[in-house]
Amino acid sequence: MTDRATEVALFRYALIREAADPTMSNAQRGRLVRDLAAGSHVGPDGVAVRVGRSTVDDWIRAWRKGGFEALKPKPRAASPKVPAQVLDLAEALKREAPERTAAQVCQVLSVAVGWAPNPRTVQRHFHRIGMTRASLSAGRKVAFGRFEATRSNELWVGDALHGPIIGRHKAILFAFLDDHSRLFTGYRWVTAEDTLRAEVALRIGLASRGIPDSTYLDNGSPFVSHQLLRACASLGIRMIHSRPGRPEGRGKIERVFRTVRDQFLVEAARSDIGTVARLNELFSAWVETVYHHATHTETQMTPLERFAAGGTPKYPTAAQLHEAFLWSETRTVTKTATVTLFANTYEVDAALVGRKVELVFDPFDLTDIEVRWNGRPMGPAVAVTIGRHVHPQARPEPGSEPPPPATGIDYLQLVETRADHQLEARISYSTMPGDDQLTIPGADWPHIGPARWAGRPDTAHTADSDDGDDSNQEASR
Repeated sequence: MTDRATEVALFRYALIREAADPTMSNAQRGRLVRDLAAGSHVGPDGVAVRVGRSTVDDWIRAWRKGGFEALKPKPRAASPKVPAQVLDLAEALKREAPERTAAQVCQVLSVAVGWAPNPRTVQRHFHRIGMTRASLSAGRKVAFGRFEATRSNELWVGDALHGPIIGRHKAILFAFLDDHSRLFTGYRWVTAEDTLRAEVALRIGLASRGIPDSTYLDNGSPFVSHQLLRACASLGIRMIHSRPGRPEGRGKIERVFRTVRDQFLVEAARSDIGTVARLNELFSAWVETVYHHATHTETQMTPLERFAAGGTPKYPTAAQLHEAFLWSETRTVTKTATVTLFANTYEVDAALVGRKVELVFDPFDLTDIEVRWNGRPMGPAVAVTIGRHVHPQARPEPGSEPPPPATGIDYLQLVETRADHQLEARISYSTMPGDDQLTIPGADWPHIGPARWAGRPDTAHTADSDDGDDSNQEASR
């Protein structure tokens, strides 16, 4: 990185290099120096500056005498008025907290020592010794090595990818990737980004690829849920979230998502995919027959081969899988031995009055509730009032509901028809006179004219001329 003195010297050399040519005459050099002094130049800080003629001459003489090093500005020595121990204490305060500004350092010095130099003096001192905020922060950066799980199903990485618009809704891919083999363990295209859809992808992966030791997820709302935590805890899966602002560790799935964009979505955009179900069918075919059988450039194995090399996975039973993806809520039993859950009221065992119980249920069926206390089943909760049959978050897939029946009403066609009728009413051809009722101006003149001038031979010529003029006028009209 170029220091400040070198940047200034480069600016000065670029400005005088032509005027410093020894083959140039004094008159030529004088004209060139005057032109340089009259114009503005972009300085080392990117700001337009003007340089006086005497300054240009000084730089030329300095370059001839000492070369490039002579063009560097002389370093300013620390003021002897500032004791060395004060500057050392200022350095220590800055190293202790790089976020401290020079003004804040002086404020601390004034309290600790009873006196402090000018903040600008301290700032120049920090800059001279290279103690800037950027340099101090750079020293705190942590280098991360490349991590990879040592075997299959040791770690799954989960994330979501936003895809194309399908049926007026954005398609979102929830996917889980085996960190060791880069195999898609569970995946599902949906049209809503929530915990319920993330659980669908995870459940598919658990049923088809076994139980992993850990899952590594980001801090998005679909993955930060106690319902998902309950599912993982029920199967003995450790759920890990990346630290906010530190996405290290999800690079593999981000790279796989780039492959999905480059190889699958680019072709899906040219296919007629009308539903998310069809998108899932095509994606499943591509994953299982193309991606899982492509040799990875780093592992030199296909994802399927490397995953299978880890041996037979541990699969959950149907009962374990069902239990894992039940949802639960904690409620306190009232004095009337009832509990409420999402506007529903249930009766429980009277022995549980005043105790906190766990209500376990399928999010799509709030009529069947199991009551547990301290992990022990305490029988079903009997519904008293049912105002909601499904969990508020158990929303149907957007776009999956059938379209409403068509009414057959074409509003714009009706508007056009009405406009035509209104136009016909203003211009009614049926009320216009017929051909026998039309009167053409001047049409009766041949009948009136001869009768009017009959028996007047002395004016016959004039009448003929007038008739002719009138005929010409009629023609011109």
